[in-house]
Amino acid sequence: MSIEDKLKKIDDNNKLAELGGGEARIKKHHDGNKLTARERIDYLLDPGTFVEMDKFMISENTKFGMDKNRFLGDGFVTGYGNMNGRKVFVFAQDFTVFGGSLSGANARKIVKVMDMALKTGKPMIGLNDSGGARIQEGVESLAGYADIFLRNVMTSGVIPQISAIMGPSAGGAVYSPAITDFIVMTKKTSYMFITGPEVIKTVTNEEVTKEELGGADTHNTTSGVAHFAGENDEDTLEIIKELHSFVPSNNMEDPPFVPTEDPVDRVDKELNTMVPDNPNQGYDIRDIIKTVADDNYFFEVMEHYAQNIVIGFARFGGRSVGIVANQPSHLAGALDINGSVKGARFVRFCDAFNIPLIIFEDVPGFLPGTSQEYGGIIRHGAKLLYAFAEATVPKITVITRKAYGGAYCVMGSKHIRTDINLAFPGAEIAVMGPRGAVGILNKKEIAESDNPEQTTLEKEAEYRDMFANPYVAAGKGYIDEVIYPENLRKKLIVGLDLLKDKRDENPPKKHGNIPL
Repeated sequence: MSIEDKLKKIDDNNKLAELGGGEARIKKHHDGNKLTARERIDYLLDPGTFVEMDKFMISENTKFGMDKNRFLGDGFVTGYGNMNGRKVFVFAQDFTVFGGSLSGANARKIVKVMDMALKTGKPMIGLNDSGGARIQEGVESLAGYADIFLRNVMTSGVIPQISAIMGPSAGGAVYSPAITDFIVMTKKTSYMFITGPEVIKTVTNEEVTKEELGGADTHNTTSGVAHFAGENDEDTLEIIKELHSFVPSNNMEDPPFVPTEDPVDRVDKELNTMVPDNPNQGYDIRDIIKTVADDNYFFEVMEHYAQNIVIGFARFGGRSVGIVANQPSHLAGALDINGSVKGARFVRFCDAFNIPLIIFEDVPGFLPGTSQEYGGIIRHGAKLLYAFAEATVPKITVITRKAYGGAYCVMGSKHIRTDINLAFPGAEIAVMGPRGAVGILNKKEIAESDNPEQTTLEKEAEYRDMFANPYVAAGKGYIDEVIYPENLRKKLIVGLDLLKDKRDENPPKKHGNIPL
């Protein structure tokens, strides 16, 4: 064979591999408002940077006539390239080839790029669009899943792992994304579930659609499995790029620094009146976050789930930070089961990847009720406490209004190693709210009063003066400074600059035992 023939064979094989399942299946894929695996990678990565690996790998299975129906690449596209100018590894499942099903061969492709990502300290991005295990391969496909799961666990906390669900993901296929740090789903074209609607109808007689059972809306609002929902494939990939811009490539690096022209000492007078004087009136904590963040930008995570707590990323003086905030406009900002778990996992991600934490606190306590107690609020609430206490990254807490009871301790109090604790002048820091406190402390006096309501109000005012203010805590050193709200941005940036070289560590151990 001449050199020309050899070179032509490379071209022919490349074209064959890039054709996937063929033109007809690609057209059907496009008709479903979906990009192909290769189109998704091209959109995600910086132009011209993708380097493909194992492009010509084929399945070794010969059962059920599979030896007569082979595709170069075996349905998965894997490799590496640049995203936002930084190297990442990526795999994309090609639904046009056997429905994107996992085989022993293409599982080895994923394992290879995951191992390379770990060795080189680069993020791993998975674009999932698969009908699950390839039935014709039996246990070999299941073994492939387990090999991937192991690497998901081993790389957790070492390199960021981001999963996009851009089509079906069912059965064992859901567990790899579930272990990764973030899941982005595409509305109307993606779904995740352990058992599908047909099995559910057979076993429990429930009737439910795929979208209702495991669509993007379900997992972003009800289950909390997913963190983001894209309007279409392009939007889903844009979310991944934006998320990646806030996080480092691995646990040994600092997050990317993004220069800003937003002044460090910008004064925001509106902050002085943003928190209502009426302690029972709600407000949107995101207004405060956006006001003080660089360029007023806040990238929220899990926006539609457990809305009593707000999490996400922002930048202060160019530095990436993680935000955890109580949301007074939802459940008065009380901590509940879902909010605690949502906050805890985000805190642990930020701590694993050297992302400082800013906590905005306005919390009346833990949400009361039998459903919360029976559901294990004690155990789940302890997860958030554990996460904050365990975190060694720089931590700054701002008490904007209420900080009551055990929730005060949990939300980044000085006592669990928060570095800088600030308070607005109207902050209320106490064991419980004035109404509940006087109901216990002054119960007899109120009962014997000619005007119980008036007496209650008077005692509430006394309690506020005595306890429900920031100065008692400041007097004991639990609050470092009571600040003018208008100066909050400068206080946070100066604090972050102070803490940039912070060193803190936990006692040597294999790992802790968080109350899962």
